[in-house]
Amino acid sequence: MTRRTVVTGMGVIAPSGVGVDAFWRSALAGHGALGRLSRYPADGYPLTVAGEVRGYDPASAIDTRVTVQTDRFTQFALAAADLALEQARLSPDTLPPYSFGAVTASAAGGVEFGQREIERLWSRGPGHVGPYQSIAWFYAASTGQLSIRHGLKGPCGVLVADESGGLDALAHAARDIRYGTTAMLAGGAEAPFAPFSMACQYGHGLLSEADDPDHAYLPFSDLARGFTPAEGGAVLVLEEEEAARARGAVPQARIAGHGTTWTGGEPHVHSAEGLAKAVLGALDEAGCAPSDVGVVFADGLAHPAADRAEADALRQVFGPALDSLPVTVPKAGFGRAYAGAAALDVTLAALTLRHGLVPPTPYATGTAYDLDLVTGAPRPTDTATALVLARGLAGGNSALVLRAPGH
Repeated sequence: MTRRTVVTGMGVIAPSGVGVDAFWRSALAGHGALGRLSRYPADGYPLTVAGEVRGYDPASAIDTRVTVQTDRFTQFALAAADLALEQARLSPDTLPPYSFGAVTASAAGGVEFGQREIERLWSRGPGHVGPYQSIAWFYAASTGQLSIRHGLKGPCGVLVADESGGLDALAHAARDIRYGTTAMLAGGAEAPFAPFSMACQYGHGLLSEADDPDHAYLPFSDLARGFTPAEGGAVLVLEEEEAARARGAVPQARIAGHGTTWTGGEPHVHSAEGLAKAVLGALDEAGCAPSDVGVVFADGLAHPAADRAEADALRQVFGPALDSLPVTVPKAGFGRAYAGAAALDVTLAALTLRHGLVPPTPYATGTAYDLDLVTGAPRPTDTATALVLARGLAGGNSALVLRAPGH
């Protein structure tokens, strides 16, 4: 028997909205949620515009005994998981504990917590460094806290990776379900805005230094100047399809196929070939032809060479059909939240299959590439298949195929 993995719940904490409904409305409206960086004083730093989760404190959803020992990125993951479980109408204690697991991805880890403790070390001495520094910074903190919070004893894991890791975590969870696990919490969340953490990224030259939010993140544009980073992310409830239907759950989408490659170096070096191979691998696992794909959620790094490589990869896979294949980059409106960004894209792709609307690429008025970029307003679609792409800054390429329930 083939065990299939479906998405039954989605929890979102994003600069453009908290919760699936708010996030989806914002995406359909092409709402821009980028603004002045405020997590730390930005004066004197190249980065001034960011995607921040404003007006929501994730600690409000979490016991203070947990918040004192966790970084903001873990608090985002915990809050998003609660929302996902609520939408899925699934209580973890109703399943055997060894049949429910968790896997998350993160690129930054607990950098805000770590920065605070390092400042205490140098200003006040080692006796003022708190005991939770040893766990709060760690990339696995979110997976660990999720397993503790919900009593999960099934397969658990963590991927230390940026945007491509967000897709790989979902694929990792889907494989666990294929091999016998009943349910998984999976996704990615980030809170990268600490001075030291961001300073480490200036060297790769891919961060946008624009000071106007409307022109800071423009993927596939001849005005592209790099990407705008963001915080937040998404956690999804994945379940084995027959078990989910047996308990009365309503599948939102099916994770049908995944492909990944690593081409190394900067994202535009050999990226076209590597990304194309990842897409073909995902389609093959899904049992789909390129012609089945009705929408592409692109990576959209907003670096001219990287954007050209992504467009070339799509051309290699889809050929002339790419001219009329809708491509969108909704995260241009709320920023690139590293491992959290891919999980947010998967959420939007699932909603697109459910509602028959492709959200537009905010701020975009056109494209400098041979792509049918969705701009301005949502575009109706009747497709049952969506492709989500993600690339890591160190050369990872990942592709995930989602299909509508029943396909």
